[in-house]
Amino acid sequence: MAPRALIVACLVAAATLTAGCGSKSLEVSRDDPNHAGAKIFVERCGACHTLRVAGTQGSTFDVADRESVDGPNFDDRKENVEDVLFAIQNGGFSGAIMPENIVTGDEAREVAEFLAKYAGG
Repeated sequence: MAPRALIVACLVAAATLTAGCGSKSLEVSRDDPNHAGAKIFVERCGACHTLRVAGTQGSTFDVADRESVDGPNFDDRKENVEDVLFAIQNGGFSGAIMPENIVTGDEAREVAEFLAKYAGG
């Protein structure tokens, strides 16, 4: 029983530590129609993309620190629903790093609508 407790404790500690990495806090209120899309963005996209309103910092601000997984900074880049859906379905526009269909169905549309509203702002 002790090994299980140790494993659970380690998993909880790891989750707590990684939850704060590269993120601040979600600024989209719960009553905003885009709140669900914002939460999905944080969970699935925030490690590689920066968007202040989502509390994520996945992109680099310094070219010297650039990594291959750094996605576009959505604070600087305006998006529309159709382009976001294309990128989600096809692994971005270059197909280099972003996984295809990282979000699907209604969740993909929710992320696309969230980004269309808040990116580039």
